[in-house]
Amino acid sequence: MEFQINRRRPRIETDKTDEGDQKGPLLTTAEAHRQPRGAFAALSSRSYRIYIGGQSLANAGSWMQSIAQDWLIFNLTHSSTAVGVTMALQFGPILLFGLHAGAVADRVSKRRILLITQTLSGIATAALAVITITGAVRPVYVYAFALASGMILAFDSPARQAFVTEVVPEGRLRAAISLNAAVFQAARLIGPAIASLLIATVGTGWVFAVNAACYLGPTIGLLMLRPSELQPAPVVPKARGSMAATARYLRRRPDVLWTIFLVGMLGTFGLNFPIVLTAMAKSAFGGNAGTYGLFNIVIGLGSAGGAVLAGAGTRPRTRAIVASAAVFGALEAAAALAPDLAVFLALLIAMGFVNLVCQAMANASVQLAVDPELRGRVMGLYMLVFIGGTPFGAPVIGAITSHFGARAGMFVCGVVPAVAAVVVAAAVARRTRKERQARPAPSDWEDLETLLGESALQEQA
Repeated sequence: MEFQINRRRPRIETDKTDEGDQKGPLLTTAEAHRQPRGAFAALSSRSYRIYIGGQSLANAGSWMQSIAQDWLIFNLTHSSTAVGVTMALQFGPILLFGLHAGAVADRVSKRRILLITQTLSGIATAALAVITITGAVRPVYVYAFALASGMILAFDSPARQAFVTEVVPEGRLRAAISLNAAVFQAARLIGPAIASLLIATVGTGWVFAVNAACYLGPTIGLLMLRPSELQPAPVVPKARGSMAATARYLRRRPDVLWTIFLVGMLGTFGLNFPIVLTAMAKSAFGGNAGTYGLFNIVIGLGSAGGAVLAGAGTRPRTRAIVASAAVFGALEAAAALAPDLAVFLALLIAMGFVNLVCQAMANASVQLAVDPELRGRVMGLYMLVFIGGTPFGAPVIGAITSHFGARAGMFVCGVVPAVAAVVVAAAVARRTRKERQARPAPSDWEDLETLLGESALQEQA
């Protein structure tokens, strides 16, 4: 016989005045706390509308800058190695400072951190724009800019990830994270197109100039946010051993650790699209740069759709995250074996869709699961394994692609996250069985009623 907890059971809460005085018990129900649902629920928050508007400009500018930076350093050096060095300088700092930056995000106002990082990014980009437009640019300047951008990104990324929880209520966090991903993917379609047009007409320097202006959007948006409408996490005082405390906390939260592990496998191996898609475009389908651009467009379209739909539904569960990671890996492995271009494009759309569903659920799951005072440090680790794994996975996939062909490289990109998902699924199932075996069996109806009551209290908490 199964016993189910009534999720609409009324509970007693304490109503408080603005001064914090207790007025007495107030009977509430789940319906009284029902939040707007659906992919666009987060837009009902004024703070989030302002925030996402600024991020739209910032994301478009970032994609423009990425195209212009790679094009500029290649034109200056005529070397693909130089492009790789530039990428290493840009993403290397998050490996060195990602965890420390997460601890800073827990100790300092995240809004203040973002105001500083946006201002510094705007200044650095404007400086590169000036020296590029005037013809004074040299490779060393681009390297220095990439390193400076990487340092800023290391502190910006964990603060930005955790700040979303301060501009939307918890019930709309998943929708907010999904919309963030959708905006990012939309910018992935728009930004490179604008950058290509500007490079062809007025020059690379003006791409940096436009990007510098784009930083005004999020900066103004952050200044427009009303502190009274934000939900800031408690500021954690600086203390020795804070990272050790975070490690101890995560050891008690295997669900969070497994999710971060899966995200790391996706970032390190599954998302090496620049390597495998360029090779697939040229060697597998006999295409050119236009074919590679088409691949990115269809992935972006699928990703945007997946990010929007990922915002609907309830709090993401570990099994759904694991399943989506496995499906993504299987789709990528199948795409490596696609017999023709039409099948390959259809699989790319599905890959983009499932990838963003998985990423949005994983991000929301981790942020909702951890304690607010640890959120910055945990998200610092999250971004470290997601972005910081690229310098390790990319050379491996590149070597496989060079020696065994594009299809072999892409097949490995899909198999690794799929196998990782199977491993996590087995670990979660084993842990669930142990917990069920360790759960005490009620000897009578009184014990059963006590267990049900404790479960209801935990669910409400």
